Amino acid sequence: MISRRFLLLFAVVFSSSSLFGDEGMWLFNSPPLKRLKEKYQFEPTPQWLEHLQKSSVRFNSGGSGSFVSANGLAITNHHVGADTLQKLSNEQHNYLRDGFYARTQGEEIKSTDLELNVLVSIEDVTARVNAAVKPGMSPDESGKARGNAIAQIEKESKEKTGLRSDVVTLYQGGVYNLYRYKRYDDVRLVFAPEQQIAFYGGDPDNFEYPRFDLDICIFRVYENGRPAKIDNYLKWNSKGPGDGELTFVSGSPGRTDRQLTVDELADTRDRDVPNLLSIFNRREVLLNAWSQRSFENARRARDDLYGDQNNRKRDRGTPEEIGRRHFRRRQAKIDNRGLRSDQEGAGRAGKDCATLRLSRTGTSQHGRLSGAARTLRFSLHVRAPAYSSNR
Repeated sequence: MISRRFLLLFAVVFSSSSLFGDEGMWLFNSPPLKRLKEKYQFEPTPQWLEHLQKSSVRFNSGGSGSFVSANGLAITNHHVGADTLQKLSNEQHNYLRDGFYARTQGEEIKSTDLELNVLVSIEDVTARVNAAVKPGMSPDESGKARGNAIAQIEKESKEKTGLRSDVVTLYQGGVYNLYRYKRYDDVRLVFAPEQQIAFYGGDPDNFEYPRFDLDICIFRVYENGRPAKIDNYLKWNSKGPGDGELTFVSGSPGRTDRQLTVDELADTRDRDVPNLLSIFNRREVLLNAWSQRSFENARRARDDLYGDQNNRKRDRGTPEEIGRRHFRRRQAKIDNRGLRSDQEGAGRAGKDCATLRLSRTGTSQHGRLSGAARTLRFSLHVRAPAYSSNR
């Protein structure tokens, strides 16, 4: 489990007729340099990584995007921009359904509450956070001490730099990183296609590849009433990726569960996901019923309804996949490798796993739902194959 907040990372995929993703998602301050060199003969320089990091943007509505011009244009998925399209719409203008195009900068529409964040720097503050926990503290006291230390670090950083400062918890508290973001809170809508084009193929084509639709939105960030001057942005590659070309995806997912143990996965299958599916199904029924009362209700509910349908479809195959024998065997091997690291380490890990089983089994219904609700934050990427990161 990587993070309790959004963070910036990148993944690698190969572009070919049978697209596949390589193992791993990596933090920008911890790239697998040796592995990339040995496996792909590629050595990303610090300058290349910094350029890609600062070209990537995080939408506070949930999702990722990229700067694509020197004068503040940012591109993202249509479903990432849908929240803003919904809020800008009214009974006279349904931008989510009908789309929008600003012919001039003067026609660009300012969003109501959209904010774009660019990760400027990362600082390891693990030692300072851990130093706040003193011997003899109870779990509640330790948690409060860490929380106070994190709040103080964020406050000092904000006062010193003027940048948004978030301490990100990694690996369930194994590492704490301070992320400093440049904030753009004047964000204006430039272009959005009609929803029929953006969501062409509907639910049957959802989560399929390739998918033939125009799933994009374009915004522009402003500073002091003028288009912002952007130094780092991704340049458009009209040729697209070549067959077998090494391609990177950069973005801000909410979390990854790749390191869950077999027992945690079983609990996810048996309790967390069924609870989530029940919530999504109930919300979908309620929103559908409310939408049928009027066209205006349908307009207002459409974004939330699509979100619930999207989440339901994403999660409904999880129990079946976790239950597959080959999946369990593979995950058990990963768990066992960690337990056999050495005799002393294995003993500690075994004790931790036993404690984890006990704590998960004893979790209250409210606790399970709260934990499950956090999994609603999912990864949304702008696919890098459409761009070139060469400056």
